[in-house]
This record gives sequence, structure tokens and C-alpha cells, in this order.
Amino acid sequence: QVHVAESGGGLVQAGGSLRLSCAASGSIANIGVMGWDRQAPGKQRELVATITSGGRTNYADSVKGRFTISRDNAKKTVYLQANSLKPEDTAVYYCNANLRPSGSFSYTKYWGQGTQVTVSS
Repeated sequence: QVHVAESGGGLVQAGGSLRLSCAASGSIANIGVMGWDRQAPGKQRELVATITSGGRTNYADSVKGRFTISRDNAKKTVYLQANSLKPEDTAVYYCNANLRPSGSFSYTKYWGQGTQVTVSS
């Protein structure tokens, strides 16, 4: 069994920072693109950021210059450093990772359970 799990959410004041982490575990042969999505109350889930195994990143326009995605391939972990947080960043943040389980020839996208980030004004 393989899965991914987030940590690091919480309550922060506007202008503050949080660091989210997401670790993949289980019998994993390889990890492809990893990323973060978020879903605010009453809104559709949206992409926040992605990062390839080689370190190439992509960000939503709404977080560019404020959020930084990074990964540690040895630890099978992806991070999201969120700075200058705004109330509109309040959402459940979901980690995702394209994993190739050991013994498999294909990649499957796995999702975490989500972690709540609340930014107060």
C-alpha cells in the first residue's frame, strides 16, 4: 500500500506564514510530479503549485511570489512554504503525488486527506 499524508496546516493571521509538508510512504519505485491543490468553502478545487522530479515548478497566478513549492526526493516529501498569507488563501490544502508502486509499470495519482489552512484578517 502506498499513500500520501499532509501536515502543517493551522490558523494564522493575515501576513503570516505556514509551511505544509506531504510525505509519500509505502513500497514506491519512483515519484513523478508532486503538487498542492486547495478548495475553499463553496468553491471548486484549484491547483496551487506543482513540481517535477527535476525541480521544475508551476504556480497559480494567485500565489506567485508568495508561495514556494519544493521537494526532497530522498525523503519522498513535498513542501509548500506559504508567505504573506491572505484571508482568501483560507482553504483545505490537498497534496498529490504521481507514484509508481514497486512492481508496477505505471504511475497513479495519489491524494492526501487534506489539511485546513485558515487565515484571519
